[in-house]
Formats: sequence, structure tokens, C-alpha cells
Amino acid sequence: MTTSLPSAISSPAVEWHASLEEHPARLASMRSYSAVAKGDLEEWLGVYAEDAVLEDPVGPSMFDPEGRGHHGHEGIAAFWRLAIEPIATFRFVIRDSFANGSTCANVGTIHTAFADGGSTHTDLVMVYTVGDDGRVRSMRAFWEPERTMATYQAPAG
Repeated sequence: MTTSLPSAISSPAVEWHASLEEHPARLASMRSYSAVAKGDLEEWLGVYAEDAVLEDPVGPSMFDPEGRGHHGHEGIAAFWRLAIEPIATFRFVIRDSFANGSTCANVGTIHTAFADGGSTHTDLVMVYTVGDDGRVRSMRAFWEPERTMATYQAPAG
């Protein structure tokens, strides 16, 4: 395995310990993680097709009570404001990645830190499907909110 990371990873907050074999969905996932880690909404939206669907997590949650997903750039940007913008820092640790056809599934952990110093980590599987243009058509993140909340660490002090 190569020790250098692909240019699709543009943030030091993305640790990639998985296959580096180039695949359009894998590269899109790397660009997505990097944009989130940098806090760049416009870059993040550029990874997604205009009519993409994001389910994070899949099913009903505090971010999507009906479990229908966030549709199009407008819905995805609303998800950003609700779920991503309040987080002070993200660190993505990707342990494995399986790619075939137009899809890849990444296994990893997302470490989040809040402005008050509290933190959580989320173990999950993220499935990205891309179109012919390499942009994400569908992203489905499989994780359990209750498990994430059980990892909450209060601010020190």
C-alpha cells in the first residue's frame, strides 16, 4: 500500500487506513470528508449532484425525524446547518473501504468535538454511490445515535 495520500484528501483531519486503489466513489468520499473537516459547505456541496440524497443516519433520527433523507443541495445544506455547522472539529478515521461498480462502502469512526470541549465518536459504515460525472448521487451512513450519545465525554474541568 502506498504511503502517500491521494489529492482528494485535502485535510489532515482525514486519516485513511484503507485501500488507496482509485475508484470514483472512493475519491468522492475522500473529498466529502475533507470538505467537512475544513468546514467548507460550498466545497462539500460540489461533491454532491444537484439531486443527490443524503441519509445520515439511515432511518429516523434527530436530524431527520421521518427518516426520508435530505434531498438536493437545499436539503443537504439544511443538514449541514443542523448537524455539521455546530461541531467545532471533526476527525475522520477510515479503516476500510470496499468499492465496486458505482459504489463504495467505508468503515470508520468520526470523532467530533464541540465548542464547549465535549466530544463524541461515531462508529459507522458510509455508502457512497456516484454518477458518471463522479459526483455523489446517494450517501447513506449507517450508525446508531444512541451508541454515539453513549460515547459523550463532558468538557474537562
